[in-house]
Formats: sequence, structure tokens, C-alpha cells
Amino acid sequence: MTHEDVQVVAACDVDRNHRMRAKRIIDTHYGTADCAVYNDFREVLARDDIDMVLIATPDHWHALLAIETARAGKDMYCEKPISLTIAEGRAVVEAMKRYRRVYQSGTQRRSIGCFRFAVDVARNGMIGRLHTLHTYLSEGPSCGVEAPRPVPEGFDYDMWLGPAPYEPYTPKRCHGTFRWILDYSGGKLTDIGAHFNDLAQWGNNSDLGGPIHYEGHAEFPREGLWNTPMHYRVEATYSDGVKLIYHDTSPRAAKFEGDEGWIMVDDDGNVDAEPKSILRTKRIVKQSYAYWQGHHRDFLDCVKRRDPKTIAAPEIAQRSTTTCHIGNLCLRLDRPLRWDLDKERFVDDEVANTMLARAMRAPWRL
Repeated sequence: MTHEDVQVVAACDVDRNHRMRAKRIIDTHYGTADCAVYNDFREVLARDDIDMVLIATPDHWHALLAIETARAGKDMYCEKPISLTIAEGRAVVEAMKRYRRVYQSGTQRRSIGCFRFAVDVARNGMIGRLHTLHTYLSEGPSCGVEAPRPVPEGFDYDMWLGPAPYEPYTPKRCHGTFRWILDYSGGKLTDIGAHFNDLAQWGNNSDLGGPIHYEGHAEFPREGLWNTPMHYRVEATYSDGVKLIYHDTSPRAAKFEGDEGWIMVDDDGNVDAEPKSILRTKRIVKQSYAYWQGHHRDFLDCVKRRDPKTIAAPEIAQRSTTTCHIGNLCLRLDRPLRWDLDKERFVDDEVANTMLARAMRAPWRL
């Protein structure tokens, strides 16, 4: 809404309280009462006067909504991660090509100067040849057993579940805490890893590729509703021997290590490096991850130019999110995995290959 060349005309949410709050914010901004509200996304996509859609749902809806939006002839800014599974992500990439749509993944750190500075230092050889990339994603939470509760009035819980398996309602299953349940997300690896593994891939000049070998270990909740990793370490190796290591520690950050130095940036926008002379090569404006303007602007400009090459285009999002998904599969299976980048399949591991996609609850399908 802060961009003068865009007008928000509708809000859609399966929670009445959320969509009415969105309407109040939008109407207050424009000084009108014109914002339409919807419970069902299909009514939004049916409108001919809507050009672009912002998708900010739980992860298990991302791919399905992106593909339906493309079919409806609309461009989209979609929150990360691109998908719940690797197969879904590939389907999104192909749909954007087929329908010639502009897609921006919500990995906004790509458009924030201090994060880009660290990436540029790594990409341009200022710390020598890279040998190790570190991403610090913080530890995952746990909770106890949650008893089923009545669905709140005004909350379309069946639509919220959508393609996910049916489970009884409890508040900690939905809204912000869906991230800690594997039916809907991938925990810290896809929540924060979608950002920092993306930066690591970019800094390594491999954002259209990825590692080919993964190994790691994790501690999962022993009981309760949430079931994503709490404590974990994943080590992924690229074909040239560069390693990408995911840590469960804070602050959330990315660090690039080369044979002539290192550089690190955290989520508050703090940048440190060795040698310190690197920090004097450019004035660094400290901005936290919450600065969105540049990322939105890049998307809007690409829409106007009909340019699919946004700074976080679908193929880039697919490859970086794949590192997160494989990390989770490696931890869940508790064994090393080898990955074929071209075929997007595991090597000599048919059990792991069965986990590349998931069945969807009827009537939903890609």
C-alpha cells in the first residue's frame, strides 16, 4: 500500500477476524470503505479487475494457490517457502513458465543492502575461494499434547486445512504456529532456512543449483502436537567440495568463509568480517529483515516490464527451498542422502523419493 502505483482492492482470509482487520487497515489507508472481503480465494481470482495477488497463507497452501493464480492470469508475490514439497515447487516453476506469469518469492533479504553486501563480498572473491557456508536458523520449539477444541465462530477450518490431512482443531495447530507441524510446514529449516540458505546459495554463485550430498542429525519433540526438529545440524556438500552447514543457534545469520577471510550478516542487519578492511569498502546501512520496500518494488517493476526475472524468481526459490526440504528429509530419515540436481531425485534411495511429493486431501490437487 505504500507504493503509489498500486491499489489494494480486496482481502481474503478464512478467519473472519483476520479479514475484517485487513479490511480496516486497507480502508483506513485509502480513506474509503471500498475494500472487498472474501473467504474463498477463488472469488478473488475470478475478478477481472485484479492484476496481482499477495499470497501469505500457511506453507501447505503456497504451491496450490500460486498455480491457481497463474491459471487465472494474475501475477503474484508469494511468501516463502515456495512449496511444502520438492515436487510442488517444481510444479510452481513450470506453471509460471506455462502461463507466463511474474512470480516473486518473499525472501526479502535479497533486496536489503546489508545482506546483499555480504553476498556481494562472497560472490566477488573478496574473501578468496569459498569453502564453507554457515546458516544459523535458531532452535525449534515444542509443545505438549493439545486436546481438540471447538472451531471458533467465523473460522473456516476446513478451508484452512485445504489439501492437508484432516485433524481436529486446536489453536496451536493454526495461524503462526502451523510452522512447527510437518503437515503444513518444515519448522525452522523452511521458515528461516528459506531466507538464509537462499543467501548462502546466492553468495556461492549456486542459486540455480545446490548441494549433492546431505547428512545430519536432529532431536525431535518426543510428544505433543508439534513435530518439526528442535535441535539439529545438517552438513550439505556441493560438487566442488564447498560445504553448507545449518546450525540451530542464534542469532539468525549467514556466514561465508573463504581461504582469505570471512563475512557474516545477522537478522538485525549487523555485518562483521575479517579482514576488517572489507567493511570499509562500502558504507553499510544497517537494516533488519523487516525492511520490505525494495523487494516489493522489484516485483512491481518486473510486472510492469513483463519481466519474469525477479530477484527471487521461481527457479531460484525452488533451488534454495530444496536445500531446506532435503535437510528435513535427511533428519527425518536419519541417514545421508545423495541428490541428483538435474533429475531432482535421490540417488539409490526409493524411500526418500517417495517423500518428494505428498497426497492432497480431496478435492484439492495441483
